[in-house]
Amino acid sequence: MRITQIRSRAVAAPMRRPLATSTGALTQASLLLIDLQTDAGVVGRSYLFSPGQHALPAIAKLVEAMAEMVKGDELAPLDIERKLRARYTLLGVHNIVLFAMSGIDMAAWDAHAQSLGQPLVRLLGATHRPIPAYNSKGLGIMPFDRLVAEAGELVGEGFRAVKLRLGRREAREDLEALRAVKEAIGPDITVMVDFNQVLTVAEALRRGRMIDDEGGVYWIEEPIRADDYAGAARVTREIATPVQLGENFMGPEQMAQAIAAGACDYVMPDAERIGGVTGWMRAAALAQGAGLEMSSHLFPEVSCHLLAATPTGHWLEYVDWANPILAQPVELKDGNVLISARPGIGIAWDEKAVARYAL
Repeated sequence: MRITQIRSRAVAAPMRRPLATSTGALTQASLLLIDLQTDAGVVGRSYLFSPGQHALPAIAKLVEAMAEMVKGDELAPLDIERKLRARYTLLGVHNIVLFAMSGIDMAAWDAHAQSLGQPLVRLLGATHRPIPAYNSKGLGIMPFDRLVAEAGELVGEGFRAVKLRLGRREAREDLEALRAVKEAIGPDITVMVDFNQVLTVAEALRRGRMIDDEGGVYWIEEPIRADDYAGAARVTREIATPVQLGENFMGPEQMAQAIAAGACDYVMPDAERIGGVTGWMRAAALAQGAGLEMSSHLFPEVSCHLLAATPTGHWLEYVDWANPILAQPVELKDGNVLISARPGIGIAWDEKAVARYAL
């Protein structure tokens, strides 16, 4: 089975819950849909997420260039990854170069699994099981009355864990927001918090100690700049609440550097930044070797397959941002994501919706 064509399409999917963080606000999900076509008629699918529409044309151009490089090649995901990595070595396999490679990698694995009539989870050697998820599609920076109402709504969807965005101007305001959410949802619901890299090391230590004193927070995510592993290591050493890093690891190589620096207690790679399915499995081996629990960032459709095959699999971050353009969104039950039993990843486009939201 050989690759005949790879095409991409950009869409702006509406978000049911616009999300404001310490670094900006999202009202639409800017997605690049990828279709990898083969001479056997099998089509592999994946999508990429961009924090803004401005980056989508550049990512699409990279996908187009890579498509020409692998056109006619046998559908062998590991060989495709090796070839593309070699072609981009001098430019650097980071940022949107890695995004494009990851999108092609995920689509290639999807097609490969489809050709064998197996869900991706089975191809990776794991079994179907419910994947524990936390509801991450809300609780942004907003007035406290709306925050409390939204916390109740997110838990009301059946989840036993939620993530709260912090990073307000004053530490006192963050603490008040945390207290308001915890009071609204009760002690039986797990709460994670995310600063989205907005703090300095000194301020991360100050606010981290305040959160320690407050108690009941499962992890503190990205308190400082994502690539400051030395600073993150200091924060990890000096506060009691576990520190979570990983959504900005550019490939398993950066994850290895963070682990070596002792930068975090938990890791949570992002499928499009870690290198797709291929990069994820390499990262999962690193996490197992270091004895670190490994969660996912975004992309619940593929992340559920990957976490099932991860020895130290932890939490799945659930968002519904791609649902408007999917024919069959992932299923939820009792706060868990259910892995699709369809061959491949299980992604199919709602073409009418794709046309409606096309950029």
